[in-house]
Amino acid sequence: MSQRRIVITGLGTVNPVAQNVPDFWAGLMEGRSGVAPITLFDASQFDSRIGGEVKDWKVPAEALDHREAKRVDRYAQFAVAAGVEAVNNSGLDFATEDLERCAVIVGSGIGGLWTLQEQHLRLLNKGPGKVSPFTVPRLMINAAGAHIAVKYGLRGANFGVVTACASGAHAIGEAFRIMQRGEADIIISGGAEAALCDVGLASFCALRGLSTRNDDPTHASRPWDKDRDGFVLAEGAGCVVLEEYEHAKARGADIYCELVGYGASCDAHHITAPDPEGTGAARAMEKCIEDAKINAADIGYINAHGTSTNLGDIAEVTAVKKVFGDKPQLLMSSTKSLTGHLLGASGGVELIACAKAMQDNVLPATFNHDNPGDGCDLDFIPNTPREKKVDYMLSNSFGFGGHNGCLIIKRTD
Repeated sequence: MSQRRIVITGLGTVNPVAQNVPDFWAGLMEGRSGVAPITLFDASQFDSRIGGEVKDWKVPAEALDHREAKRVDRYAQFAVAAGVEAVNNSGLDFATEDLERCAVIVGSGIGGLWTLQEQHLRLLNKGPGKVSPFTVPRLMINAAGAHIAVKYGLRGANFGVVTACASGAHAIGEAFRIMQRGEADIIISGGAEAALCDVGLASFCALRGLSTRNDDPTHASRPWDKDRDGFVLAEGAGCVVLEEYEHAKARGADIYCELVGYGASCDAHHITAPDPEGTGAARAMEKCIEDAKINAADIGYINAHGTSTNLGDIAEVTAVKKVFGDKPQLLMSSTKSLTGHLLGASGGVELIACAKAMQDNVLPATFNHDNPGDGCDLDFIPNTPREKKVDYMLSNSFGFGGHNGCLIIKRTD
């Protein structure tokens, strides 16, 4: 039995650069940074006072009405909004679909941290009787996918994936596997995160992983640059509609690309630091390439994890060289230079960037890359997007715990 082909027919995002896909892509092409001083709360006492906020966020009425939105954590609000945009973009009409063959799989590294913080303060200040009955339904990581399923009545598989910053990529990869097995024809999948709150920022500050370039926020996220000093904490969501190829073709859907490879591995090295040899990340890329049934030389572009940390950036370059050779000809960039690090939402948002890059034949740049750091000697597409037609693209996502997730898309001309 031949393996089912899975294509991407819909894209949706909410992130610091923009709150929809067309504006997000325009922002990547223009170099418009989403990093700015934090306004969601008073960050004056924190070492890092900058972040990738979704500014002036208002939940679209098409996603959740006002009453519903108050019962949904910020991260899940982002997820539902991104999911709705992706569905609209796909042209799907669920009234004509078998809803038992339509699924939702959305990942998040942390889930409803705003809810946890708010309700813990209420418990301390007002007592247990004042804790909201919506606390657990708001903070649970599976809430994002559940709300999307409820909205459209989708009765196929529905679960959350939790692998820190690899969550979005793993969610899409697991959706891909489910569809290959023939268990669904349509899956809404991706990642969502909203950890840019007091306790989230304080926790990452304590780890000393964040940039403290507080006086120059738009230049704070600078992957592989010698002056990088940490990542920028950000929030948002990215969802795609995955669809079985024949199903998409039969309804005349516009197809962005085909998802052809998924690889996952674990460093088994340290709970927060990456393996400096890049062994686990390299293995995930190798498995992804093998799964796609192509050669490493077929990959023309990598949307890197590229967080702007000293250890992570070098580990990824080392891993890429293990897979592609000491002087690979491929191009690699990090869109986190503009978005900041969206944690569990990264994989979804960055796969969207790849899909648009393939559609428009333009590769997004690594902005703020002025002077390569030691050991950072690949072509990172510095500061200016590059016109190039690429037939295969790889997207990398790596997370705390040593979790590695990689996805490959293919042109479907």
